[in-house]
Amino acid sequence: MKLLLGLSLMAWGLAAQTPARLTPVDQASYPKTIAAHHGKMLLVNFWATWCVPCRKEMPQLIQLSRKLAARGFDLVMISADEPEQQAAALKLLQDNRAAGAAYLLKTSDNDKFYPAVDAKWLSGELPALFLYDRSGKKVRSFFGETSIQDLEASITKLL
Repeated sequence: MKLLLGLSLMAWGLAAQTPARLTPVDQASYPKTIAAHHGKMLLVNFWATWCVPCRKEMPQLIQLSRKLAARGFDLVMISADEPEQQAAALKLLQDNRAAGAAYLLKTSDNDKFYPAVDAKWLSGELPALFLYDRSGKKVRSFFGETSIQDLEASITKLL
């Protein structure tokens, strides 16, 4: 009975950590999202449910985040899905046991948003990962499929 109760509480704890909704993020709120992680290394992952490489790397990113969290590392997930795909995006995050806040890209003009995040990110290619140092300065960008080993090496150099 104690084991069953313990497992139930552990499952509830995991469920409580998964995002219940996607908070909209746009050009004005994106810098505030970065600033909220001041003092930590931050990796921002732009992804979408329809993006096969995004879905493939998501569990690896979440595992890496858990591995490095104690060293001051955070992962922010921003879905680039259309608003009507929000339920599918949340399900994918929950299926992968993503923890923490999650966001939905909701801009009036993505063509202005992308280069505001990174001058080289003109097409909005996904997946797109942006690494920020503890002061909130962007130090590295990754576009398209990225090896998790290369990503981890870049992060641990800065931790």
